[in-house]
Amino acid sequence: MSTDAQAAVAASAQAVAGPFKHADLPYAADALEPVIDAQTMQIHWGRHHRGYYDNLNRAAAENTKLAQLSLEQLMAQISQFPAGVRNNGGGAWNHDFFWASMAPVGKGGQPSAQLLQAIERDFGSLQQMQQAFNAAGGSRFGSGWVWLIVQEGKLAIGSTPNQDNPLMDVAEVRGTPLLGNDVWEHAYYLRYQNKRADYLKAWWQVVNWNAVNQRFAQALKP
Repeated sequence: MSTDAQAAVAASAQAVAGPFKHADLPYAADALEPVIDAQTMQIHWGRHHRGYYDNLNRAAAENTKLAQLSLEQLMAQISQFPAGVRNNGGGAWNHDFFWASMAPVGKGGQPSAQLLQAIERDFGSLQQMQQAFNAAGGSRFGSGWVWLIVQEGKLAIGSTPNQDNPLMDVAEVRGTPLLGNDVWEHAYYLRYQNKRADYLKAWWQVVNWNAVNQRFAQALKP
C-alpha cells in the first residue's frame, strides 16, 4: 500500500471487523496517473470502497447466513437480502473487480487473439466495442456501472444502476463480467468534473487486458 493510501485509511475510523476483508489496492494510489489522479484513488478506495465493506460487515454481524457466504455466493442470491446488503455487497465486489481491471499506463497488455476474435465477431472491431461500451456508460442515468460480459458464449455490453452487477440474480442483464467501469461521479469528478465521456474515453489507457484475457479464458471453460 502506498504511503498516501495508508494515510487516507489512518485518517478514517478503524475498519469494522467481520468476515469480509477490504484488500489493499494492487498498485500505488498514484499508479494510474494521469488518467486517474491519486487523490481520487485515495478517496475512492479508502473511503467509498472501505465504507461498503464496513457496512457489509455490520450486516453480517446480525445475519449468520450472510456471514457464511463469499461475495460471489452473495451476488448469486442477493434477492434474498435487504437493499442495504445488495448495495454494500455489490459495492464491495464491484470495486474489487474494478481495481483488478486496471493497470498503470503501458502495463495492461493487449486483448488476446482469442478475445480479439470474439470482439470482432460480436462487435465488428475493438474500436466499435469500445464505442458501444462508452455509449452504455455515458447513457447510464445517475450512478452505476458499465460492463463487458460473456452471455451464453457471446460477448455483450450492459449497464447496471447503483452498485448492481451482472452476477446478481436481480440484474436485468446477467452474465460473466470481463470488464467493468465505475461511472459514479466520485470515480472521476475531481479530474473530469461533469465530463463523463472524457473519463470513459481516457479510461481505456489503464485497462488491464491481461486480467480480462484470463477472465475470458476462464468463462469459456465447460
